[in-house]
Amino acid sequence: MNRKLIRLGALLAALAIILTACVPGGGSSSQPSASQDTPADASQNLPAVEVIQPEPEPEPIVSHLMVAGDVMSHTPLTNDVYVAETDSYDYTHVLQFAAQQLQLADYAVANLETPLAGGQHTGYPRFNSPDELAYNVKEAGFDLLSTVNNHTRDKGMDGLFRTIDVLDEAGLAHVGTYRTQEERDENHGIYVADVGGISVAFLAYTYGLNGFQLDSDMMYAANVYNLDYYTTLANPNYDMLAEDMAAARALDTDMIAVIIHWGNEYHAQQNTYQEQVAEFLVGHGADLVLGGHPHVLEPYMTITGQGPDGQEREGFVIYSLGNFISNQYFPDNHWQDLATKTTVILDLELTKDPGGNTSLTDVRYTPYYMLHRNNKPVGERRHLVNVHQSMEEYEAGTSELIDARSYAALQEALDFCHEVLGAEGDRPSE
Repeated sequence: MNRKLIRLGALLAALAIILTACVPGGGSSSQPSASQDTPADASQNLPAVEVIQPEPEPEPIVSHLMVAGDVMSHTPLTNDVYVAETDSYDYTHVLQFAAQQLQLADYAVANLETPLAGGQHTGYPRFNSPDELAYNVKEAGFDLLSTVNNHTRDKGMDGLFRTIDVLDEAGLAHVGTYRTQEERDENHGIYVADVGGISVAFLAYTYGLNGFQLDSDMMYAANVYNLDYYTTLANPNYDMLAEDMAAARALDTDMIAVIIHWGNEYHAQQNTYQEQVAEFLVGHGADLVLGGHPHVLEPYMTITGQGPDGQEREGFVIYSLGNFISNQYFPDNHWQDLATKTTVILDLELTKDPGGNTSLTDVRYTPYYMLHRNNKPVGERRHLVNVHQSMEEYEAGTSELIDARSYAALQEALDFCHEVLGAEGDRPSE
């Protein structure tokens, strides 16, 4: 036989012996048997590996601040909310449709343009409304009321102070009037609110007090921003405003909002004076300027103001929110009659990003109309109705409030809102 083949055969035989010895169960004493302590799968002895989940990305905080205009109770409205059986007053039916929207707000504010002075109730020109107004406004969904406007002193200083007491009892926050110097000195009269997780500093001012003066030792009682507030009404106290705005900035809230009473009554356009004051407030830190007094709507927009450091800032202003609930009536002036009955609830979306920066990210409004039905029984005559909702119900044949005449008025009110505020903002709250 060939020697190479003999050698190759011997080599293969030897290799087979070696491989057999290396295979478990192949007879080698160096391999543990299945009955020994060492597990067949040595990986079972390895430590457990902890799986670390990544941290979720922080979510922005989004909240909705809703703003309404002047809360007033002229005599016909006060008469309609009187409940003879209990000798009390109830505004629930007037506010019921607005309440449906206000329940969606994280926070809601309005201007209380009447004292709650107790005693005999009166309407224009010197208001004094039932205490129930405060409780019903709270139940409807409002959280804070500005108490400073041209009717603040209609029933004297006692009426001014009692109004604050009633709001406290009703659980409503308030800003703009104060019972003592100490109250005014605390945070410069600023009220800080939690608006759905976003802190907002609220300030409030009026141009004047319908010719009334505050005693020199009671100037703390009402935030009046004009130096000539009982005469020419044309000289803003910019030093006071700058000091208050500096105090607001020092609070380091997410946003600053100024509620302000100004402008010309029954004008649907702001004047130069309003623009100048608004620019000053924005320049000094106001993110939101919320105007009232004209009793009709005026435009909203983003404006720019220069601050004390010379830097320009941007802020939002609505020059007038008009009336909210009221009973103004102008039979000889169709436009004025329509405009004073037409109002909105403004819905401001505020967003605080994960870095802590807060901004106004959306503006929308819902039109409302103060419906007068003088031929109905007491308790059914005055309703603040949602314009879109009421028109849809009439068109569907399901409305118990709207007839053909009032439907036409609602259409005019809707057109007026779109003309003054723009149609793009007319969107329902979510």
